[in-house]
Amino acid sequence: MPRPSASAPFVLGVLLLGAIAMNAADFPEPALTEAPRTGQQTVVLAGGCFWCTEAVFEIMEGVDDVVSGYAGGTEETAQYDIVSTGRTGHAEAILITYDPQKTSYEEILKIFFSVAHDPTTLNRQGADRGPQYRSAIFYADEEQKKVAEAYIKQLDAAHVFANPIVTQVVPLEKFYTAEGYHQDYAGRNRSNPYIVHVSDPKVQKLKKMYPGCVRKGK
Repeated sequence: MPRPSASAPFVLGVLLLGAIAMNAADFPEPALTEAPRTGQQTVVLAGGCFWCTEAVFEIMEGVDDVVSGYAGGTEETAQYDIVSTGRTGHAEAILITYDPQKTSYEEILKIFFSVAHDPTTLNRQGADRGPQYRSAIFYADEEQKKVAEAYIKQLDAAHVFANPIVTQVVPLEKFYTAEGYHQDYAGRNRSNPYIVHVSDPKVQKLKKMYPGCVRKGK
């Protein structure tokens, strides 16, 4: 099912959502951090359309790979035409592989909350509605869980957002890689209205808020 074309009201609504907490100073560093890790690490996040979240993290320094897919569902398989109905319980998600010597789980979470999506809207991102667009962190171990939960409490206590964060913190049971045409969608479809009006502003927001987190040449 294709994304809707971006009409003027749709674009305005998305931009208004994206304007929440625009300043980097509004986002404290996570107070609780993981113990140092070595070797490639992974994290699975859901924050609305995976075309958009993938585009943000693909240009982040220290991120080696981003794969669009599905997580959190009750069915034993996941395909876009079924997931998009909202009846399988899956969320559009991304699997991020990163180098902990160049970035961190905490930094990824900071960008997830401040740039990649609006964590205060339940089962919705802009005009995209349904449980498949929910906000979620799928943790791989207890340490990831504790850091994520602590950071959410920290941001809520600081009233960074006007409304409470609704992001789920749940264990990762299985990640299903999405169909090939979804991978690097924003990079391969530069003129798509949805990419121009929804994905690109998030990428520009990352560059503006955290220029030091962007890979050189991006």
